[in-house]
Amino acid sequence: MADRKPVFLVIGAGAGIGGHVAKRFAEGGYHAVLARRSDEAGLQKLVDQIGDAGGEASGRLLDAAEDGSIEDLVEQVEGEIGPIHCAMYNLGAQIGNRTLPNTPHKTFELGWRLGTFGLFRLAHVLTPRMVERGTGSLLVTSATAAVRGNSGQHSHAAAMGGRRMLCQTLNAEFAPQGVHVAHVVVDGSVDAPDTLGKLLGDQFEAYKASKGDDGVIDPAALAETYWHLAHQPRNCWTHEVDVRPWTDVPWWNDNPIVAIDRD
Repeated sequence: MADRKPVFLVIGAGAGIGGHVAKRFAEGGYHAVLARRSDEAGLQKLVDQIGDAGGEASGRLLDAAEDGSIEDLVEQVEGEIGPIHCAMYNLGAQIGNRTLPNTPHKTFELGWRLGTFGLFRLAHVLTPRMVERGTGSLLVTSATAAVRGNSGQHSHAAAMGGRRMLCQTLNAEFAPQGVHVAHVVVDGSVDAPDTLGKLLGDQFEAYKASKGDDGVIDPAALAETYWHLAHQPRNCWTHEVDVRPWTDVPWWNDNPIVAIDRD
């Protein structure tokens, strides 16, 4: 047991943020456990990339909306690999741009299950273990929708807003017990082929070019933020951070009134 590497678990390990953060933690000496819903070949590719770079990783397919799936995963990882020192909840909750009449109850609920309830379940099963060990980090990826609700985003905004508030309550309860909870608002486009790339299809490269140099978030660069959060001293913990490309206007000021926005 003593010679086991610390374990980093990421739920939502695509080729964008989740996969790159897993690579960064493996590079830093962790055994990375990557979990995602589908695309076993893509998952194995990420695991192989980490192994080829000299790191340790394993992959699991996971339907996070299924009852007991997250709980079983944590039990399995802790029993077979080792204690989870850091977990990352990176699961998206975007169900598309839908008007209210075109958002069925079940569709709205799916956003909540993925965006908020899944994080609650992960915290519910994992934080007692971290408290017992006296240390641990829970890193949560979020989006602009956590702080601003836009038209057609009823499910997504409700889910991500709930995710943000849940992070605050978790932090209030568990920070005094040694568990660091950090909420990361990704306020901008990410160079992620599994998400934005699929959404834009053959327009993906043209879109990135239109944003200019360094106008899209590089997930490898963003991974350094997650690494830093997980290794902060507890007298200087960050509980929320927002990141965006230098070209983007922050979410709190992205619709300025021209009449008053002058020098």
